Amino acid sequence: MYRRFLNNYDYLGVISKESLEQMTRGNEERFIQAEESAEMSIIEHLSENYEIEKELNKGKYIAGYNRAITYPVGVHIYFEDKIYEVIRPISGFKAPVDADYWEEHVDINVDQNTVPHYSQFQTYYKDEVVSYNGVLYKCLVENGFKFNNIRIPMVNGWLEAEYEEWQPVDYELWEIVLFDGDFYTLLSLDDFDNNISPLDSDNWGAIANYDSNHNEYELSGHEYVVYNGKVFHPEIDVNADIPEIEKNLSLNDCRNYNLKKHMVRLAVYELTKLIAPNNVSVVRVKDYEDSMKWLSDAARLKLNPKIPRKLAEDKKEVMIAFV
Repeated sequence: MYRRFLNNYDYLGVISKESLEQMTRGNEERFIQAEESAEMSIIEHLSENYEIEKELNKGKYIAGYNRAITYPVGVHIYFEDKIYEVIRPISGFKAPVDADYWEEHVDINVDQNTVPHYSQFQTYYKDEVVSYNGVLYKCLVENGFKFNNIRIPMVNGWLEAEYEEWQPVDYELWEIVLFDGDFYTLLSLDDFDNNISPLDSDNWGAIANYDSNHNEYELSGHEYVVYNGKVFHPEIDVNADIPEIEKNLSLNDCRNYNLKKHMVRLAVYELTKLIAPNNVSVVRVKDYEDSMKWLSDAARLKLNPKIPRKLAEDKKEVMIAFV
């Protein structure tokens, strides 16, 4: 699957929104077709002397904001269709842990440098080994992004609560019982009658199922939730942090400006050809020719594209022999 370096918003510096919509007609595949062609031209010209793939990947691997993900300082994300840098950590929500997903792994025969680092965007299966914060962990239960069940090794924000089957006996405030397949907690002792079942008593309150979309769980010993047939309460703040511009996000596009500029021009030219191959405007042709000349000059080291140079084995920059 092709990962895009550009986004739709990038085109608006070259073409109007209305014109862009007419060219694509709501078909996102046309962006991919055009950008693949543009990218091929760029790589063909610059791959010999520049770390062009790495530079393109800076844009291709910018993820959209996801409430389940925890973002450290310094990463870039898409939020409301724009690219932002995370300037304060943004925590994702933490679902109760109903199983041991990971265990610390010790193997003197394994070189830790060869073990892949844990990523919240990956999916893991039983017995896979990852490195996280300098420690090796082995997966015990499958989890990860594709399962919509991200489980960072040894991270848990909930404590499991004890309960018992309801009996017509005295209970303390906030005690938990199981009655007729549902969980209840004692909310009040006023006029409490232990002979009335939780279903028929106003003193008992039903415990709701955990909802990852709910973001106002209180840090309380009796903020109970039911998750996979067990009852939990928060041990730490388990809510997702709210992205806020200038609080934990700062508008900052980490992509190479020159690459973005010329890829947009080339892609717009390709989009125009898809619609009217025999009627490409003079403006689009000129932009295309200017960008191709820029690529040619950059390839011959006649200008500095602000892209890291490839290094030869002796760690010196690769040089071109001009003929």
